[in-house]
Amino acid sequence: MPGATAPRTDPAPLLPDASPVRVLGTPALEKQDPALLRELYRRLVIGRRYNQQATTLTKQGRLAVYPASAGQEACQIAAALALGEQDWLFPSYRDTLAVVSRGVDPLEALTLLRGNAHTGYDPRATRTAPLCTPLATQAPHAVGLAHAARLRGEPVVALAMLGDGGTSEGDFHEALNFAAVLQAPVVFLVQNNGYAISVPLTAQSAAPSLAHKAVGYGMPGRLVDGNDAPAVHGVLAEAVERARTGGGPTLVEALTYRIDAHTNADDATRYRTDDEVAAWREHDPILLLDHAMRALGILDDELVQQAADEAEALAARMRAEFHADAELDPMALFAHVYAEPTPQLREQAAQLSAELAAEAEVQH
Repeated sequence: MPGATAPRTDPAPLLPDASPVRVLGTPALEKQDPALLRELYRRLVIGRRYNQQATTLTKQGRLAVYPASAGQEACQIAAALALGEQDWLFPSYRDTLAVVSRGVDPLEALTLLRGNAHTGYDPRATRTAPLCTPLATQAPHAVGLAHAARLRGEPVVALAMLGDGGTSEGDFHEALNFAAVLQAPVVFLVQNNGYAISVPLTAQSAAPSLAHKAVGYGMPGRLVDGNDAPAVHGVLAEAVERARTGGGPTLVEALTYRIDAHTNADDATRYRTDDEVAAWREHDPILLLDHAMRALGILDDELVQQAADEAEALAARMRAEFHADAELDPMALFAHVYAEPTPQLREQAAQLSAELAAEAEVQH
């Protein structure tokens, strides 16, 4: 047939695993590095306490909003640990814990959610993009940065984190298409926690899995148990190494669950049952790793206490620093909005400056 061509690539190697990759409860567990398992456990415990304390701060009015990642900590921590120091992380608004695990100060990571600044840390210094509230818009940015780094000959990999809701956005599809065509060193991690706010996955996609979407763009798709910390780390580390060595992008879908509501402004009981949540609590990432490590004899009371003490120390620091009102410069509101301020922005800045000057004059 004129113009007809065979498939450009064999789709079989691009298809995701028939069932989610697992390590815990399988023979692969015995091949894991005990030091890695201990570090994953320590970070999971600290991360859970971080989520709990941040959620409490919203109830006290110290944070404007907090999208908790309780139940998803394995994805968050594995993402950070899979990256090298030279790599970049592109988080969504729910990925605060990944940002903290990347090395960003825990208090600075919450500055945006407190409403005090556009972002609380230096993206260039931390090689971590600002927390992204618009769904999936960070994905094309990750592709652009990774492609530019490769053109400069830098061995940089970008990891973009999204939720299942983000896969319904045009930016997600554009990012995957460009990444595959350019063979950009990017890893896309989709944390499929079952709901985009209140919209279940079944109302978003009819695909066998979100990982299957990778085949349509010409990249491998991987499916992993998102609550199995060493499995997520292994799949992501493999994808990062593949990208770094010229193998191109990978789409990873991690099956997990959001234990808490979407944010403190959401009532999750309106769209999911207590039985559903209870079933996922039995598949808690900390519980799973705890049981596996005890079976191997590499989790002792000393490590358990050390992790708990570190977690409580972090929570105490968060309480102390967030109960003190920050001293803010209102004029900073106009910084870092545009590289070259627009006429409207300059007009607004001048108006606020005049109001602040008038207020100061009255007070004196």
